[in-house]
Amino acid sequence: MLEVEDVTAAYGEARVLEGVSLRVGAGEVVTLVGRNGAGKTTLLRCAMGLHPRMTGRVTLDGRDVTQAPPHRRARLGLGYVPDDRGIYAGLSVEENLTLPPVKGGSEWPLSRVYETFPVLADRRRAPGGKLSGGEQQMLALARVLRAGARVLLCDEPTEGLAPVVVQRIAEILRVATGLGVAVLLVEQNLRFATTVADRHYLLAQGRIELSLDNAAVREREEELLTHLGL
Repeated sequence: MLEVEDVTAAYGEARVLEGVSLRVGAGEVVTLVGRNGAGKTTLLRCAMGLHPRMTGRVTLDGRDVTQAPPHRRARLGLGYVPDDRGIYAGLSVEENLTLPPVKGGSEWPLSRVYETFPVLADRRRAPGGKLSGGEQQMLALARVLRAGARVLLCDEPTEGLAPVVVQRIAEILRVATGLGVAVLLVEQNLRFATTVADRHYLLAQGRIELSLDNAAVREREEELLTHLGL
């Protein structure tokens, strides 16, 4: 569903990504792992059209969207969940869910959102700014699914969250992929990544160094954790 090809990106004169290529298929979770500063977030921003200094190609369902602005990519089914979650603190949970325009045919109805995220049903009238960190993360995920995203770009969704919330996020990702949603997941928690992902790319110094399946990650876990500085 999503493919990035030979993507190079820079901040000023400093190159952050150098010829990165990867793909994510329907119903698949692919993780992008690497040390802080390796370029993981920049790659998500390039895929979403939020990084102006980029060369290469981005395709969605075989359609070249390299020149498309972010709002156009969103309407084509690309959803971005940033590391700061990006929810509207002054709006209620339900307002956060219903404000973004939906893409006809692939959007989740509110009934499915509340069934999948029961905590949001309980807190539907609460302001976004009053939610816990875990509730805010669930709202950020639910909002893009409600809007009709078929590909999720998720940046560190488990960072700083309690284990029980991390487990719930894993369950939600499995529900989404079971419905054909593709997920590109930036994740530092390697053990969490192996519980939800099908494949993994290791990004180092702006390049893809390894592409591994879960079995290979488990075999090389200690080596990878040392490489990641964990």
